[in-house]
Amino acid sequence: MSLLPTELLQIAEPARRNDTRPNLLGLSREQLKALLAEHGLEPFRAGQIWHWIYWQGVREFGVMSNIARKTRERLEELFVIDRPAVSTEQRSTDGTRKWLLRLSDGQEVECVNIPEEDRGSVCVSSQVGCTLTCSFCHTGTQPLVRNLSAGEIVGQFMVARDSYGEWPSPTESTRMLSNIVMMGMGEPLYNFDNVATALRIVMDDQGIALGRRRITLSTSGIVPMIPKVATELDVNLAVSLHAVSDEVRDLLVPVNKKWPIAELLKACADFPSARNSRRITFEYVMLKGVNDSDADARELVRLLTPIHAKVNLIPFNPWPGAPYECSSNNRIHRFAEIVNAGGLSAPVRTPRGRDIFAACGQLKSESVRDRRTKVRDLEAKAGV
Repeated sequence: MSLLPTELLQIAEPARRNDTRPNLLGLSREQLKALLAEHGLEPFRAGQIWHWIYWQGVREFGVMSNIARKTRERLEELFVIDRPAVSTEQRSTDGTRKWLLRLSDGQEVECVNIPEEDRGSVCVSSQVGCTLTCSFCHTGTQPLVRNLSAGEIVGQFMVARDSYGEWPSPTESTRMLSNIVMMGMGEPLYNFDNVATALRIVMDDQGIALGRRRITLSTSGIVPMIPKVATELDVNLAVSLHAVSDEVRDLLVPVNKKWPIAELLKACADFPSARNSRRITFEYVMLKGVNDSDADARELVRLLTPIHAKVNLIPFNPWPGAPYECSSNNRIHRFAEIVNAGGLSAPVRTPRGRDIFAACGQLKSESVRDRRTKVRDLEAKAGV
C-alpha cells in the first residue's frame, strides 16, 4: 500500500502494560501527595515530581536531578510515568498530524494536531469509541468501548509535544501546540470527572501551563452537564448543533431526543461566558440537501441571536460508507452570507487532514467493546 501523498511514521506494536505499579500520570496534585504519603515519602516531593512530569516532560525518575538518588530509586520501585504509546503517526500534505495511540490495556484511540500560522490546536479524545451515534460522524459508528482516564487524556497532548520536541514547557509566545480542543473521539461530558482532572493538570501554571481561554470543550448537548463546564473549568464551550429543527437533529444527533434544541439553547443562554466577552461556538456540519437551505440559515440566525454566539460552518468530511454528501462550495458560502448578514460570525472551516482521515468527524479506532460493558452504566457514572 502506498503511503503517498501522506507520510506514515513510527509504525509499532506496543505491548500491553503488565506492570502493576501505579501510574502517576493523570493524578491531581492532591492525589499525588496522598499517594506519596501512603508510601512513606514526603508530600513536598509532589511539587518536584509534578514539575518534572508536566514542565520538563520526562518519563523516568532517574533524570529528576533535584531529588536524592535513593528517593529516585524508591520512586522507580513504586511507580511508573506511563503515557499512551504511538502505534502510528501520520502526516498530511497540509501539515496535520494524527496519532493512533495504544493504551495500557491494548485499546486504541486517535489524537490530531492541526497547525496554523499562529497556533496549533491539539484535538483530544475523551473516550474509546463514542456513547453517541451521530449519523454524520465516523466515530459514531464505533460503539463505546470505555472512558479514558485523566492520564490517558492529558497523555495525548504530551505525545503531541513529544512529536514536536516541545519540552520543557515553552512560553506563550513560542508555543507550536497552543490550544486544546476536546473534539476527538467520544462525548467529553459523559466522562466529565476525568476530563476535568486532565484539563486542570493542563492549566496548572507549574506544568503544561495552558490558559483556560486556549481550551475548548465540545459537547453534542448533554444539557445537565453544561453548567459544570462553567463552574468547574471555565473553559470555552462549543456545541455540536448541526440542525435547526428537532426533526432533523433527531436524525443527525440522536441525543437530541433526550434534550431537544430548545432545552439545549436555554442551557447555552444561561452559560456565564455567553453573557460576557467569550462567545459560545456552535458547530454546524454542511450536509447536501439536509440542513443547508436558505431557510435553515435564516432559522439558525433566529435561534442563536439571543445568545452571544458564533457559528463554525464545517464542510462534511467523507468517510467509507457515509450516508451524506458535502454541500457544494456555492451553497456553503451562500449559507455563510445569510448567517453573517444576520449579525453572527460564521466562518467556513477549511478541511484539514482529510487525506489521513484526521478531519472533523473522521476519527475512529479498531477497538471493540467487551460484551460485558454496558453503555448505560458508563452514562450513569456521568450523572445523567
